[in-house]
Amino acid sequence: MSGEPQRTLLLWCPDWPVLAAEIVDGVPATDPVVVLHANRVIACSERARAEGIRRGLRRREAQGRCPHLTVVDHDPGRDVRAFEPVVAAVEEVVAGVEVIRPGACATAARGPSRYLGGEEAAAERIVEHVAQSCAVESQAGIADGVFAAGLAAREGRIVTPGGTREFLAARPVEALGRPALADLLRRLGVRTLGEFAALPAGDVLARFGFDGALAHRLAGGRDDRPLAVRQPPADLTVTADYDEPVDRVDAAAFAARMLAERLHERLAGYGLACTRLGIEAVTAHGQELHRVWRHDGLLTAAAIADRVRWQLDGWLSGSNGRGGTRPARPTAGIVRLRLVPDGVLAQAGLQPGLWGETGEERERAHRALSRVQGILGPEAVVTAVLGGGRSPADQVRLVPWGDERAPARPGPPPLPPAGAAPGAASAPVVVPAGGGAGRRAGRGRAVAEPPWPGRIPPPAPAVVLPTPLPADVRDAAGEPVVVSARLTVSAAPARLTVGDGRPAEITGWAGPWPVDERWWAPAEARRRARFQVSLADGAALLLAVEGGQWLVEAIYD
Repeated sequence: MSGEPQRTLLLWCPDWPVLAAEIVDGVPATDPVVVLHANRVIACSERARAEGIRRGLRRREAQGRCPHLTVVDHDPGRDVRAFEPVVAAVEEVVAGVEVIRPGACATAARGPSRYLGGEEAAAERIVEHVAQSCAVESQAGIADGVFAAGLAAREGRIVTPGGTREFLAARPVEALGRPALADLLRRLGVRTLGEFAALPAGDVLARFGFDGALAHRLAGGRDDRPLAVRQPPADLTVTADYDEPVDRVDAAAFAARMLAERLHERLAGYGLACTRLGIEAVTAHGQELHRVWRHDGLLTAAAIADRVRWQLDGWLSGSNGRGGTRPARPTAGIVRLRLVPDGVLAQAGLQPGLWGETGEERERAHRALSRVQGILGPEAVVTAVLGGGRSPADQVRLVPWGDERAPARPGPPPLPPAGAAPGAASAPVVVPAGGGAGRRAGRGRAVAEPPWPGRIPPPAPAVVLPTPLPADVRDAAGEPVVVSARLTVSAAPARLTVGDGRPAEITGWAGPWPVDERWWAPAEARRRARFQVSLADGAALLLAVEGGQWLVEAIYD
């Protein structure tokens, strides 16, 4: 583990994707502008926020709140090209700048604070120089570690040395930038970084894995490296020489992909993973270019290739800042490209995925499903989300792939009864035929304070029919079984006929469970009772009777 986190100065440019669209494409950032990725807002201008638009909104909802909205597609290459002049301007003031992501870069605070007259003076000097050179507004923050400095930069704040833990304690868990982890922590009752940091590190690692352990260190104000980062051996560097100078972006992208795969394979051979990548290029005229990219996790081969391609695109395109001078573009094509893993850590303890490296199968699945959506539409790929409700059909909501997996109704389904066997969820709750006892047993299981009164007890059925099937239920004498308004069953169910099929003997049943919904709206009012029945052939069904008509709603496995 690393020791005390280093004092870090981080420069942050708010709404950078919007500013990049203005710098490169001329989109006026003073108008209501949003940047979309996967049909959701990832960045918006100040005017757009004034119209009620926030990150995470879908395109249709954002346009509904602001009809005259300007929509721009997300382009990581554009963001990098536009950010290159800002990084170059920062390097004119300080040395050793690391790019966190387009719109944010960091450097050690000790050096600039010593020769610029203090941390506050250094931050003001860098922000002022960026504004004068690139006409870009920015904010600087200083704290112990990159993560805390990033949060401080959003407030333009300098956290006192040793006060980072207190600074982070009151922040919500969403500040970690991990939506899935934040949602899980909130459901577990952990709402702030201070509460998360108070959990034992071993328990966090066992419950949330490597990424959760890294987030736990960040929440505690420690360095964002879970293991000690060391300088890699010299033989880890990969270099490519080109006979013909590379001066086109497409040729540079191909070269970046090949070199990134070589670097990743070499690191994997040593059991290492890269967390900080140095990109060096030499032109035909001897000009040397250098940039360092930093990543919170482990850089995969695809992630390395993306950063190299973005950086080469930024160098070769020579984009300029708003109102600033054009940065020094290479006077000739690139003849040598070198990748230096400036920060590595041991990859021990990371279990490879079933079809490749960790997380690769999820990325492949996401790309494949997103492509299907692009061909057939967003509603062509859906996933099921469990929520609240009284009937099995009400408890499942189909959500398009990529959308927020939020239940349509509040209240998670209740847990299985205490002491239930692992296989108890695969069989219906039934008792031997016998009206009163069966009714009391079935209803007794459903009164454990469920989130939705009137819902059927667990286990849940395996198949929910999209259209209920008509059925006929009769007693031992062959008379139809009816349920009165007071939920009195005329006789014990003995035979069941589904549609035009043959009658089947009922060997066990439980119920009724009444549902009286929307009684205050006569046009929408619905009153019915449900039963669980098991048949002689081993099948188990969920039945409902409404208006004297029996229906098969679901099938148990």
